[in-house]
Amino acid sequence: MAEYVVKRPLKRAPIHPGEILREDVLSSLGISVTEAARRLGISRQQLHRILACTNPITPKMALRIGRFAGNGPGLWLRMQQNYDLWQAEQQMKEELSKIEPVLKSRDEARNC
Repeated sequence: MAEYVVKRPLKRAPIHPGEILREDVLSSLGISVTEAARRLGISRQQLHRILACTNPITPKMALRIGRFAGNGPGLWLRMQQNYDLWQAEQQMKEELSKIEPVLKSRDEARNC
C-alpha cells in the first residue's frame, strides 16, 4: 500500500482515523466491535469512542491498531495528526491570520 503526502491547505476536513477503522478495516474484515476490542486488548466502550470519532488515536492505540491491521502505527498517527491539525487550524483561523511570517516564501529567503 503506497502512501502519499497531502498538500496543504486542505479545503475539507481530513477523515478521522476512527472512521477509516470502522468503515474500511472492520467492515472489510467482517469483524464485530466486540471481537476487534478483544483482539486489541481494550474495552468495547473505548473502541466505540474511537469509531464514533470522539476519541483520538493515541500512540499506544496506534501501536495496537497498526499491529492488528498489519500496517504499522505510523499511518494511524499521521491520520490523527492531520485531523487534529486541520481542526486546530479551523479554530485558530482568525488568530493565525494576524501573525505575520518572518519569511514570506522560500524564494525570498534564498534572495537574502
